[in-house]
Amino acid sequence: MWPNMSAAPFLLTGFPSLEAAHHWISIPFFAVYISLLLGNGTLLYLIKHDYRLHEPMYYFLAMLAGTDLMVTLTTMPTVMGVLLLNHREIKHMACFIQAYFIHSLSIVESGILLAMAYDRFNAICNPLRYTTILTSTRVLALGVGAFMRGFICIMPVIVRLFSFRYCHSHMLSHAFCLHQEVMKLACADITFNKLYPVIIISLAIFPDSLIIFFSYTLIFQTVMGIISGEERAKALNTCISHIGCVLIFYVTVIGLSFIHRFGKNVPQVVQIIMSYVCFLFPPLMNPIIYSIKTKQIQYSFFHIFSQYKCGN
Repeated sequence: MWPNMSAAPFLLTGFPSLEAAHHWISIPFFAVYISLLLGNGTLLYLIKHDYRLHEPMYYFLAMLAGTDLMVTLTTMPTVMGVLLLNHREIKHMACFIQAYFIHSLSIVESGILLAMAYDRFNAICNPLRYTTILTSTRVLALGVGAFMRGFICIMPVIVRLFSFRYCHSHMLSHAFCLHQEVMKLACADITFNKLYPVIIISLAIFPDSLIIFFSYTLIFQTVMGIISGEERAKALNTCISHIGCVLIFYVTVIGLSFIHRFGKNVPQVVQIIMSYVCFLFPPLMNPIIYSIKTKQIQYSFFHIFSQYKCGN
């Protein structure tokens, strides 16, 4: 069941043929990681300390920021280790655990984006019942459900990685571990590991995106029925941030999935860059989008900043 601890470790890869420039490449990566930590950490701080943000919409946003922080903390050690310190070795156990968190958190984020769409649907289509529908208990249940679904449904393929023997090349093509790469190094029947992720995408990621699309179809129908142009614009403005996050997440995830499954002729450097875009771009952009488009977050930031400044 458990991997052989004496087996040769996997070797992570940064940017092939650019090893001499890894120290320079690490600078923008370090800047992006710091921005991710600051952006999502600030969102969590504001939502926790500003009672005006203690609403379902912002609770879901806090869950999204927390998920993005976990993705960042999962990939950051190995990426910076490879680029900055040329530390490429990773033990099997650590690799499998990293792959587990990376893939689980992707499903968690899809579930949270779905919950946020449910929040916007009720806020616009059922405004009079909004507070009775999205109670604190229900918000908590939706959040816990999203996390449990992500961490449970990905477990079968990761557990099987522990039982495989790895006798092929131990070289991975990224600076972090992905299930679809690790399984190819196994000297075993990996049919289940090939089919199961397709089932997960079909039963989780794809339905989530469809339900979100259907929710916004109903939302736009409701908004178009509002007579006042000002009220119509106000209702749409509350959805723009979420729509932006949804598009960024699903476009990058679907793009990476297509490249891994059908992009055999795609240059390796393109696959590597796309993987970094998939795991770094959404967590980087989510707090920026909400900070720019949500006045309540802007007010909260300046209010707490001014209090801190006055306190000093």
